[in-house]
Amino acid sequence: MGFPDDTFSPGATIISTATLKEIASWYPELEIDDVRRRFRANIEIGGVPAFWEDCLFADADSIVKFQVGGVVFMGVNPCQRCIVVTRNPQTGEAYPQFQKTFIKQRKKTLPEWTERSRFNHFFRLAVNTRLSPEQAGKTIAIGDIVTSIMGHKSIN
Repeated sequence: MGFPDDTFSPGATIISTATLKEIASWYPELEIDDVRRRFRANIEIGGVPAFWEDCLFADADSIVKFQVGGVVFMGVNPCQRCIVVTRNPQTGEAYPQFQKTFIKQRKKTLPEWTERSRFNHFFRLAVNTRLSPEQAGKTIAIGDIVTSIMGHKSIN
């Protein structure tokens, strides 16, 4: 029922494989697995375009309900990133200009349909979620389908 990165939205963080691939393309020395380890999202969705996960949040007064397998999630906001992602997860060595490059590219590639009001800065990636108490103990599995329940954005 909880992950410590965001105490207001302590559910899983969600990102797409295509997003990780796109970010890896911004850094010549990094492969997708390097980016995956840096951003440490809890759930990775395949078969969708880069930044697709940005449809899983809406304006600050709204949530976007969606289901992964039999578990209902509430998409809340784009995850604010910390200094950890700028460093090699094995050595702790900082990647030169990581944050500057990321911010420039994230702003440039932000989908037109994304709720821009949620970006007071562009060092945000993945979606923070919440779960209702009824979802505690439920599980998801590789291959589960993601479906929309309600929200302001289409997640087809």
